[in-house]
Amino acid sequence: MPELPEVELAIRRLRPFVEGRVLRAVARLHPSTRRALPPAHVRAAVGQRVLAVARRGKYQLFELARGDRLVAHFRLDGDWNVGPADAPLPRYARLALALDDGRRVSLVDPRAFATVTWHRAGEDPVAGLGPEPFDPGFTPARFRAALARRRAAIKLVLLDQRVLAGVGNIYAAEALWHAGVHPDTPADRIGPSRAARLLDAVRLALSRGLDEPGRVFATAQTTATTHELMVYGRDGEPCRRCGRRIRRVVHGARGTWYCAGCQR
Repeated sequence: MPELPEVELAIRRLRPFVEGRVLRAVARLHPSTRRALPPAHVRAAVGQRVLAVARRGKYQLFELARGDRLVAHFRLDGDWNVGPADAPLPRYARLALALDDGRRVSLVDPRAFATVTWHRAGEDPVAGLGPEPFDPGFTPARFRAALARRRAAIKLVLLDQRVLAGVGNIYAAEALWHAGVHPDTPADRIGPSRAARLLDAVRLALSRGLDEPGRVFATAQTTATTHELMVYGRDGEPCRRCGRRIRRVVHGARGTWYCAGCQR
């Protein structure tokens, strides 16, 4: 699932193609996108200039000239493809934005879970999200205070977008390994020093993802993120730090990988 690094890299590659461009048409190519974006919302967006594309958590916000927004979320497999408007649509294209320069931006998603929605000016479609991990105002003390109010396992708390926006299953597991924190540790039992170490680890894990070349943009070729993962998906392999075998457990129906030697 695309998380903060993948979404951030997505909009960095998308911005040169869409910022400043006028939306000439919006084609909804699948029932899921037709449900999320009814005809009235399409009419409201068409003809507007895209002033900026921003990220909030895992969401992508297309800021339109009249103050309203299109908001995209990749969910599990979503991605963008940019090409000429007269080229064949990419396989699994679910929505297409025709731009005034003759290009077309397609939302490609094999599972059809990705969404694009329209929101009127003054409406905040991401109001419930927690702070951004790299926000300098989000201090270890604030992080510790958020953890102190929750008794759930720290792995589940890191996935709660009301606590920290943009962290998903991969980077939560990686951050816990970097910090040496067991994923089952109750969040309210993590003291100030460990909370500071864990926040640093979250930022480190996300930064490693941001250093990679990203997924796919402006071409039809998929390039998977390839940075070396410490624990995620490495069940039974040796820990890169201590050599013990990586284990897998399940939290909230999702896999969690950790090292029993390093993470206590």
